[in-house]
Amino acid sequence: MADKHAPDATRRSQRSRLAICEAALSLVAESGYDRLTVEGIAARAGVGKQTIYRWWPSKGAVLLDAFTETMVAGEWALPDTGDLAADLKTVLRATVDEFADPGFHAPYRALYVAMADDAELAAGFTAKVLEPGARAYAERIRAAQACGQADPGCDARLAAEALLAPFAQRWLMRNQPLSHAFTDSLVDLVLAGLRPRG
Repeated sequence: MADKHAPDATRRSQRSRLAICEAALSLVAESGYDRLTVEGIAARAGVGKQTIYRWWPSKGAVLLDAFTETMVAGEWALPDTGDLAADLKTVLRATVDEFADPGFHAPYRALYVAMADDAELAAGFTAKVLEPGARAYAERIRAAQACGQADPGCDARLAAEALLAPFAQRWLMRNQPLSHAFTDSLVDLVLAGLRPRG
């Protein structure tokens, strides 16, 4: 007969994984990606370094899972109120606010830094974060095309990228502030190109 009081290995593993993810996020916010180490994550999480390497190949992989499991979990879908401009502006304004939050900003920027030298991490970040986001914007634009609110001949995916790329560029370069006024203007500019012809 099984011992009803035996430790639950699954629950212990889940607790350890959560502690590791929380440690990675807090450490990268405190000291940046360059100073983030597997040893530091293990010490903060209260686990052995071998526990981390059993689940992840690198600190970047830990950070990616920590970020995607806690920061960007949930459905990738834009609202559809029937007003494409209003919906895009609402979402991009919320994204500006999100990127202003140091708890979100620090790991996101760290992952961008890490991707430059890690093709596998870049592929994972693209699959888990960038691609679902771009697809959600494209699907909302296609819904507007189906309702006659946008030119059906336009490439919805390209239109989505025309919204997201300038946002990312401004955020990455830090040469100009991200603001609601900026994203509102960006939406207006892109939608001018999507206006139904004739």
